[in-house]
Amino acid sequence: MKKNDYQKLGVLGIILMALLIFQEYTGREKADFSGVTFISKNTIPAKFSEFDPNDLDVKQWQKLGFSASQAAVILKYKKVVGGHFTSRQQLKKCFAISEDQFSRLEKYILLPEKGADTYNSYRKAEKRILSVQGAFNPDHLSRQEWQTMGFSEKQAAAILKYKQYLGGSFLSKEKFRECFIISDENYQKLAPYIILPEKTPASAKTFNNQKAAIRYFSFDPNAASADDWQRLGFSEKQAQAIISYRDKVLKGQFRTTEDLKKCFVVSPEKFEELKPYIRLNPVTADSKDKMVYKIPQQEKTDFSKTDLNTITFRQLLEFGLDERSAGSIIGFRKKLGGFMNKQQILQTYNIDRELVQKLINTAPLNTSDVPKYTLAEAPEEWLKNHPYFKYSADKIIYYRISEPNDKKIWKFLKLKPEYEERMKWYLK
Repeated sequence: MKKNDYQKLGVLGIILMALLIFQEYTGREKADFSGVTFISKNTIPAKFSEFDPNDLDVKQWQKLGFSASQAAVILKYKKVVGGHFTSRQQLKKCFAISEDQFSRLEKYILLPEKGADTYNSYRKAEKRILSVQGAFNPDHLSRQEWQTMGFSEKQAAAILKYKQYLGGSFLSKEKFRECFIISDENYQKLAPYIILPEKTPASAKTFNNQKAAIRYFSFDPNAASADDWQRLGFSEKQAQAIISYRDKVLKGQFRTTEDLKKCFVVSPEKFEELKPYIRLNPVTADSKDKMVYKIPQQEKTDFSKTDLNTITFRQLLEFGLDERSAGSIIGFRKKLGGFMNKQQILQTYNIDRELVQKLINTAPLNTSDVPKYTLAEAPEEWLKNHPYFKYSADKIIYYRISEPNDKKIWKFLKLKPEYEERMKWYLK
C-alpha cells in the first residue's frame, strides 16, 4: 500500500472512535452533582455570635473572614486610635474593612454606635486596674500622676481638659463623677480617697479649692489677653468670646465697666468679683459706681515692621480693612497655624483683595513659629482640622500604619501637584 493509503486509513479510524465515544456518552443518564460544593475564600461565616472587637487577635479576625494581612492592619489601626475601639463608627473607618464586610458584622459588634454618648458602657471592657495609694485631691494631680494611677495618656489628658472646662477645679465628687472618662466602676474605687465635697456648693464663693484656683489681680480689660482671662477663671472658649466681644461688638474698646458687665459670658456674680480689680486707664469718675474710659491717643502702627503672622484684629482695622475682612484673615490664619506664603492671605474669603495686596506688599512675614510635622508623625487632630490636610487625613493615617515613610505615603495619596505643594509648606 502507498503512504497516502495509510494516512487515509488512520484518519478514518480516528473518526470511527470519536463516533463510538460520543454514542456511549449520550446514552448515559445525566450524572448527579448535588453533592459537589465550591469553596469561597475569605467569606464571613453565616452564623456567629456577638463579639467585642477589642478582644480579638489575628486568628480570631481571620475566623470572621479576614485575611492575615487585613487582620494585622485592623490591629495596627486599633493602636493608632488609642488602643481601644470606642464605637462602631470608629471601627467602620478602618480601611481594611469593606462596606460589605462591615454591614454583615455590624449587628454582632458589642460597641455603641457613637463613642461619646455611651462611652461608659463601653468601658466595661476596659482591662486597666487602678492603683490608689491614699487620699488625694484630683485638682492637684498632673497628667503623669493620673497615668501612674492607671489611666492611659489620652484619658489623663481628657480628665485635665474636663477640669479646665469646669474653671480649673472639679468642685465636688458629684462633678468629678460626671467626667465621661470615669466609669461608674472606677469612680466607686476612687470615691473613698477623694478629698472633695460630696455635692457642688450652691455658691462657688464658699468653695475654698475653687477660690484658690482663681487668683484675682488688677487688670485692664482692653489690654487683657486670652491667658489673662483664663487666669481670672474663664474657660478658653469664654476668654475668646470676651475678646471677640471687645474687638468686634465694641469696636476694640471697653469704654466703661458696664460694657464688660453686658458681655454674655460674664455672669452678674462674676462681674461683682471682678469689679474691684478692673483698671480702665486713664479713668475719671462719672458717677459713684461707674467709671468711664477715655480712649488714649494711640501711636500709629508701623506696618513695614508688623509681622503678618502676629498682626492683630485692631491693626487690620487701622490699616483700613473692614471688620469682615479682618475677622476672615485672623480666622484663616488660626486654622492654618500661621501663613507660610503671603499669597495664602489672598485666598481668604470675604476680603478686599486690592487693600490686602497693599498690606502684603508692605508688611513682612515671619514663618519661624509656624508648627510643622512629617506625614508619619503629624497628630491626628492636626491632620483632620488643617484646611490643607483634612480631606486626605484618613488616608494618611491609614497608609502610615504600614508605611511610616513620607515618600511612600505621597505615592499612595496621588494628589494634584498644586495640592501637594501647599501641603508641603507645613511639613518638615
